[in-house]
Amino acid sequence: MSATHLTLLTGASRGMGRAMAEQLLDAGHTLVCISRKTDDALAAKAKQSGATLLQWSFDLAAPEAAAERVGAWLKEQDAQTFDSVTLINNAGTVGRLGPLEKAEATDLVQSLRIGLEAPLLLTAAFLRATADWRGVRKVLNISSGLGRNSMASQAPYCAAKAGMDHFSRAVALEEALRPNGAKIVSLAPGVIDTDMQIAMRGTDAALFPDRGRFEKLKADGLLDSPATAAGKVLAYLARADFGAKPTADVRDPA
Repeated sequence: MSATHLTLLTGASRGMGRAMAEQLLDAGHTLVCISRKTDDALAAKAKQSGATLLQWSFDLAAPEAAAERVGAWLKEQDAQTFDSVTLINNAGTVGRLGPLEKAEATDLVQSLRIGLEAPLLLTAAFLRATADWRGVRKVLNISSGLGRNSMASQAPYCAAKAGMDHFSRAVALEEALRPNGAKIVSLAPGVIDTDMQIAMRGTDAALFPDRGRFEKLKADGLLDSPATAAGKVLAYLARADFGAKPTADVRDPA
């Protein structure tokens, strides 16, 4: 019998998240996408490939409802069905770039709720609901180099990603003490040609002094396409040593 895999993915409506959704469907995963809107083209792809796709519309700036839905739905599933079950916390927002003193409170709250609070709540719900499942349990948090290296005018994004890295380390210690504990990794996927990069290149240099670095990355062809980046991330997820280090980079050697 072929292996059966269940994946829950946030931020599947665009960029690398959208590309990951397509590649997971191609691989035959049962896929649950959690995004602000559903995607008819993705549904058509699932039908064409014969894969099972559920799409839930949630705003992760108010993540409690999404976490409750994840926990309740997982508890309704047969714990013996899947050989693996994975949560990919991919959703995030760069917000409005600029010095912290110029930030609006609502923008700061949204950045931290989407980038840090939502992954925490979803991970907690996932771990509770799958504690007795027989399959391999994985949590993949999509981090960033900016969680490990600070940059001016990016304080909320840096804070969210640094927090994601550190909560991944803490949860990894907890899960290592449990039978069939989940494997958790906070992974930096590299630089990708997405809307975030467009926002950085389009921000006034007076507000974002590192804009030139990102213009050069684009000009020099150093940005991965969303599809290429998605392939690297999913390859890392499938590695036998996944979870050996709770924070990682897609360029880490196997």
